[in-house]
Amino acid sequence: MQQHTHTDINLSELINKPLEESRQGEALAELPLETATIVNGRHFYIESYGCQMNFNDSEIVASILATEGYSLTNNYENADLILLNTCSIREKAEERVRSRLKTLTQMKRKKPQTLIGILGCMAERLKKSLLEQEQIVDIVIGPDSYRSLPALIAEAEGGQKAVNVLLSREETYADVNPVRLDSNGVSAFVSIMRGCDNMCSFCVVPFTRGRERSRSAYSIVAEAQNLFDRGYREVTLLGQNVDSYKWQHPETEQTTTFAQLLEMVAQISPLLRVRFSTSHPKDMTNDVLHTMAKYRNICKYIHLPVQSGSSRVLQQMNRTYDRQWYIGRIEAIRQILPGCGISTDIIAGFCTETDDDHAETLSMMEYVHYDMAYMFAYSERPGTLAARRYPDDVPDEIKNRRLQQIIALQNQHSLLRNQADVGKVFTVLVEKNSKRSDKDLCGRTDQNKMVVFPRGQYQPGDYVEVLIESCTSASLKGKALGYTYP
Repeated sequence: MQQHTHTDINLSELINKPLEESRQGEALAELPLETATIVNGRHFYIESYGCQMNFNDSEIVASILATEGYSLTNNYENADLILLNTCSIREKAEERVRSRLKTLTQMKRKKPQTLIGILGCMAERLKKSLLEQEQIVDIVIGPDSYRSLPALIAEAEGGQKAVNVLLSREETYADVNPVRLDSNGVSAFVSIMRGCDNMCSFCVVPFTRGRERSRSAYSIVAEAQNLFDRGYREVTLLGQNVDSYKWQHPETEQTTTFAQLLEMVAQISPLLRVRFSTSHPKDMTNDVLHTMAKYRNICKYIHLPVQSGSSRVLQQMNRTYDRQWYIGRIEAIRQILPGCGISTDIIAGFCTETDDDHAETLSMMEYVHYDMAYMFAYSERPGTLAARRYPDDVPDEIKNRRLQQIIALQNQHSLLRNQADVGKVFTVLVEKNSKRSDKDLCGRTDQNKMVVFPRGQYQPGDYVEVLIESCTSASLKGKALGYTYP
């Protein structure tokens, strides 16, 4: 379980600092948490589960609560408000949240005035049933309704169960500058769009996060500039499908594409690294690849989910591309961006998947040699097209066996890809201390590979030239050669 917590922090003073205006007149409040002071008053505690979008949403919620005078606490027993920001992508994610609610039951009995809220995708999917099944829950709020959180808190404080799970076609929280929770002060996420229109048959995102809508390009650039001015040296542009980003200026009606947005952010400074996630193969255009090649500070790393190597299964998944189309995108990446890091998502045991289909997935992995992969056994999600149309007919035993084969093959490929980097020199952006030793630092290469090396005189935020001396399947190890720049 991952948590975003801090000691008790007075955010209300920070959020009222002078606002930095973007060219569109959209305000961005500067929230330098590193200068915050400990205060008394109302406190909230928040835990986030699932994807990067959820963690970014938690930071938006923290900003909204700051305007209400709430302070963060790292101890849920001291909180007046406990929030769980949930995920519904897989059944296990929901099980973890329900398990967490059970552990909070005893605390709620001791402090019945403490409010407990369920945020995010699980709240949207299960709606009022959560209030009936989980008696300790006071607030249920979907991902498009966070602005109404203060009103829901007031309603719950009055003794009423409070719910708002309405989806929006406009909400992007463009004017909310997220509080950076649990930040290393070096890298940050910037949401550029919300929702999804792809309707993959296995996915609940279109139902829990609504239709696709893109955030103002000016507000995105202003937020990234704000982060750079505060010392951050890397931003990751987030969206369910960043390549479909398309924002139309309300006055000129000029359209900004994702390739153009990438260029706008990259032009802030050559010292600001730019990453993005996630790409859908059907929308990964050559324009994006050429923009990446044009700017050294746009990282040469692409997360391109394949899900399956079988065209038949891809059709059932409603992925709108086939095996050959995906291979064509891989070939374009290799041609335009030699040495680009590539990662993926793979689902084992989707409905009707045969041994031959599984073999095609393995052969796709052999063709690409992904640097890294997120790998899962298929989990049927209620309400999806697959749940309505296809029987979940692959036995768990077979799903798990196929998943283990996929994991084993990916471990081989990850090791091979890392071994190929031994003896090479990479520019590493230092992020933090190594988990294993304070004597070492760690950071990532342009290709998103983690590198560990002796601390020396270096600090987080430095760009360091590192010679790779050894590796595991998960990381690279080396020695620093000196300061460098991207």
